[in-house]
Amino acid sequence: MCVPTAYILINSDLGTDSSIIEYLNKTLSEEKDIQFEVHGVYGVYDIIVKLTSENGETLRGIITNKVRKIDHVQSTLTMMVIDEQDKS
Repeated sequence: MCVPTAYILINSDLGTDSSIIEYLNKTLSEEKDIQFEVHGVYGVYDIIVKLTSENGETLRGIITNKVRKIDHVQSTLTMMVIDEQDKS
């Protein structure tokens, strides 16, 4: 069984990606029982976040209550890793 993992693609207002990345790093480092990576990227999206936790509900709560409510985030696309397909 794999550890619950989510990838979150974020579109931000022009010029706000650095402050959002800084905020995410600070906010997520305060959370218990998660591991994370935050990167600015080129392309359709501005920021990608990888979250892992032993508890899928923890991930969903962080995505809903923390990430999606950040000022200057225009939209998000969240992809949860499918546990059953990770075994092959």
